[in-house]
Amino acid sequence: MDLSLIVVVVIVTALAFDFTNGFHDTANAMATSIATKALKPRTAVIIAGVLNLIGAFLSVEVAKTISSGLGALPANAGPPFWVVLSAGLAIALGTYMGGWRIIQTLGKRVSEIQTPQGFAAESAGAAVILTSSHLGLALSTTQVATGAIFGAGAGRRLASVQWSVADQMAVAWLLTLPAAAVVGAVAAWLAGTGTVGTIIVALVLVGLASGIYAAARRRPVTADNVNDVPAPKPVVAAA
Repeated sequence: MDLSLIVVVVIVTALAFDFTNGFHDTANAMATSIATKALKPRTAVIIAGVLNLIGAFLSVEVAKTISSGLGALPANAGPPFWVVLSAGLAIALGTYMGGWRIIQTLGKRVSEIQTPQGFAAESAGAAVILTSSHLGLALSTTQVATGAIFGAGAGRRLASVQWSVADQMAVAWLLTLPAAAVVGAVAAWLAGTGTVGTIIVALVLVGLASGIYAAARRRPVTADNVNDVPAPKPVVAAA
């Protein structure tokens, strides 16, 4: 398989990942601001998108930790400017699209967040993420934001924290790493067989993404209903 084609596929896939990462980051940054109505939903995602683009140029320590010495870069070299710009734009666009379903989960399904809890959660999350970025440590901003929201909710007297949602998230996080490793290994093996394998991986990726999108449209969450509390799942009474 031609090397230039491999590079193009890798870049396109990476930008697609950056886009999806963007609308996950929207919830991490703005779920509490939207839930407390400190910002209107559309205003919040615009601010988050702009700041994500700016943030791409503030620190590349995490990127250097991962890519140093690999994507023809010498040891301790930062990513080229065009890589930072394109990745930043992809993340900013994904952020602007808004991960409304995730925003609803963090803002409404975890706990009924009030203004003090929103401020506390964002302050704690920002402190952890900034410290990690300065040290070049890779972490999940989703886990940081979610943990901060759960902690802020639990710290309020008479707060109703949905620990069942926490259980679901914990299980998902535990499964994510091994599942991603298995899928990555299979995809790498297929892509390594040649052009046909790479095409198969791309088609499967597009098919799965399309299926997930179609399923999400059955109960769409948008800027107009993101603050609506989801209806509880019906409980079937024992016979």
